Amino acid sequence: MAESDRSLDQRLEQVIMSLLEHRADTASICPSDAARSAYEGDDDGWRDLMEPVRRAAWRLVEAGEVEVTQAGRPVARTGARGPIRIRRVRR
Repeated sequence: MAESDRSLDQRLEQVIMSLLEHRADTASICPSDAARSAYEGDDDGWRDLMEPVRRAAWRLVEAGEVEVTQAGRPVARTGARGPIRIRRVRR
């Protein structure tokens, strides 16, 4: 049975936060790290999770939990083009 959208959203947010908790405070992750970690198969089906992971990252940005960066600098959703990284908010 397919995972509900809300359940998947919550799981992806948890995966992102868990990956960041296990890295140095200044470290970032690639959305593909979260997609691979969340995917439960051994093929490349994790690629289907890339866009849902990006959406989860932006929800976490809105919640003040993470920053999305490009070239090491925080970027707004409207300004993000190309590869992004996710890191904890620097407090």
